[in-house]
Amino acid sequence: MKKMVSIIVPVYRAAPYIADTIEMVRRQTYRDWELLLIDDCSPDNSAEIIRNIIKEAAGQAVDENPALRAYPETAERIRLIRKERNEGAACARNTGLELAKGRYIAFLDADDVWRPEKLEKELAFLRKKQAAFAFTAYEFGDEKARGTGKIVKVPERLSYQKALSRTVIFTSTVLFDTEKIPKELIRMPVVESEDTATWWKILRHGYTAYGLNEPLVIYRRPAKSLSSNKFVAIKRIWNLYRKEERLTLLVSAFCFCMWAFRATVRRL
Repeated sequence: MKKMVSIIVPVYRAAPYIADTIEMVRRQTYRDWELLLIDDCSPDNSAEIIRNIIKEAAGQAVDENPALRAYPETAERIRLIRKERNEGAACARNTGLELAKGRYIAFLDADDVWRPEKLEKELAFLRKKQAAFAFTAYEFGDEKARGTGKIVKVPERLSYQKALSRTVIFTSTVLFDTEKIPKELIRMPVVESEDTATWWKILRHGYTAYGLNEPLVIYRRPAKSLSSNKFVAIKRIWNLYRKEERLTLLVSAFCFCMWAFRATVRRL
């Protein structure tokens, strides 16, 4: 598929969000897409909700939902893939990657929000830059995904060396062209902070990530313990430096200090 975007969504305890996620994709202004919903043995009724939506999109309950009448063809492009055992988000995304039919790959977490023009604008940007890897700015949202006004701006270009000191690439903002970058490089390792590890791996192989500095995604932040989240993030980023990238202690410490400073500024 020369222009299709394959959108890969891990599904685990996503029942509160998944119907909105699917509707959000259907309302994208760019219409050539497929949606792969990877059920990672979710213990809630996420899969049932997805199956019902697919049936509705096929026309069995169109009269009850006016939004479905606008996009009657989407049932064939929404695919529920059920895994046999729970393996985590990285493996769920890798399963979607293996089954994807589109030339372009986009990751989306079920609790995040895309602006309607997200795919259209980012794909145009990717083609303009003749790039293999693009990402966008994003806005922090509350537990109901309402924008808070805190926007994370992104650089126009990001190399491997620069990426080590800033985790500015957010998973739900990325877009890849598989005619320019092999799927094997996009596969996520089974480690903590697998998304950051993947971006670094790609950039380490000589690719450049291009940033579209327009907030086309809302990052939902549930009301959790921020101090606990910070401790977890610190541990994960340090392990990536030492175990995945195999940086020296001195280089790791330098990158870590720069990362901590930028992460703090980003959240102010």
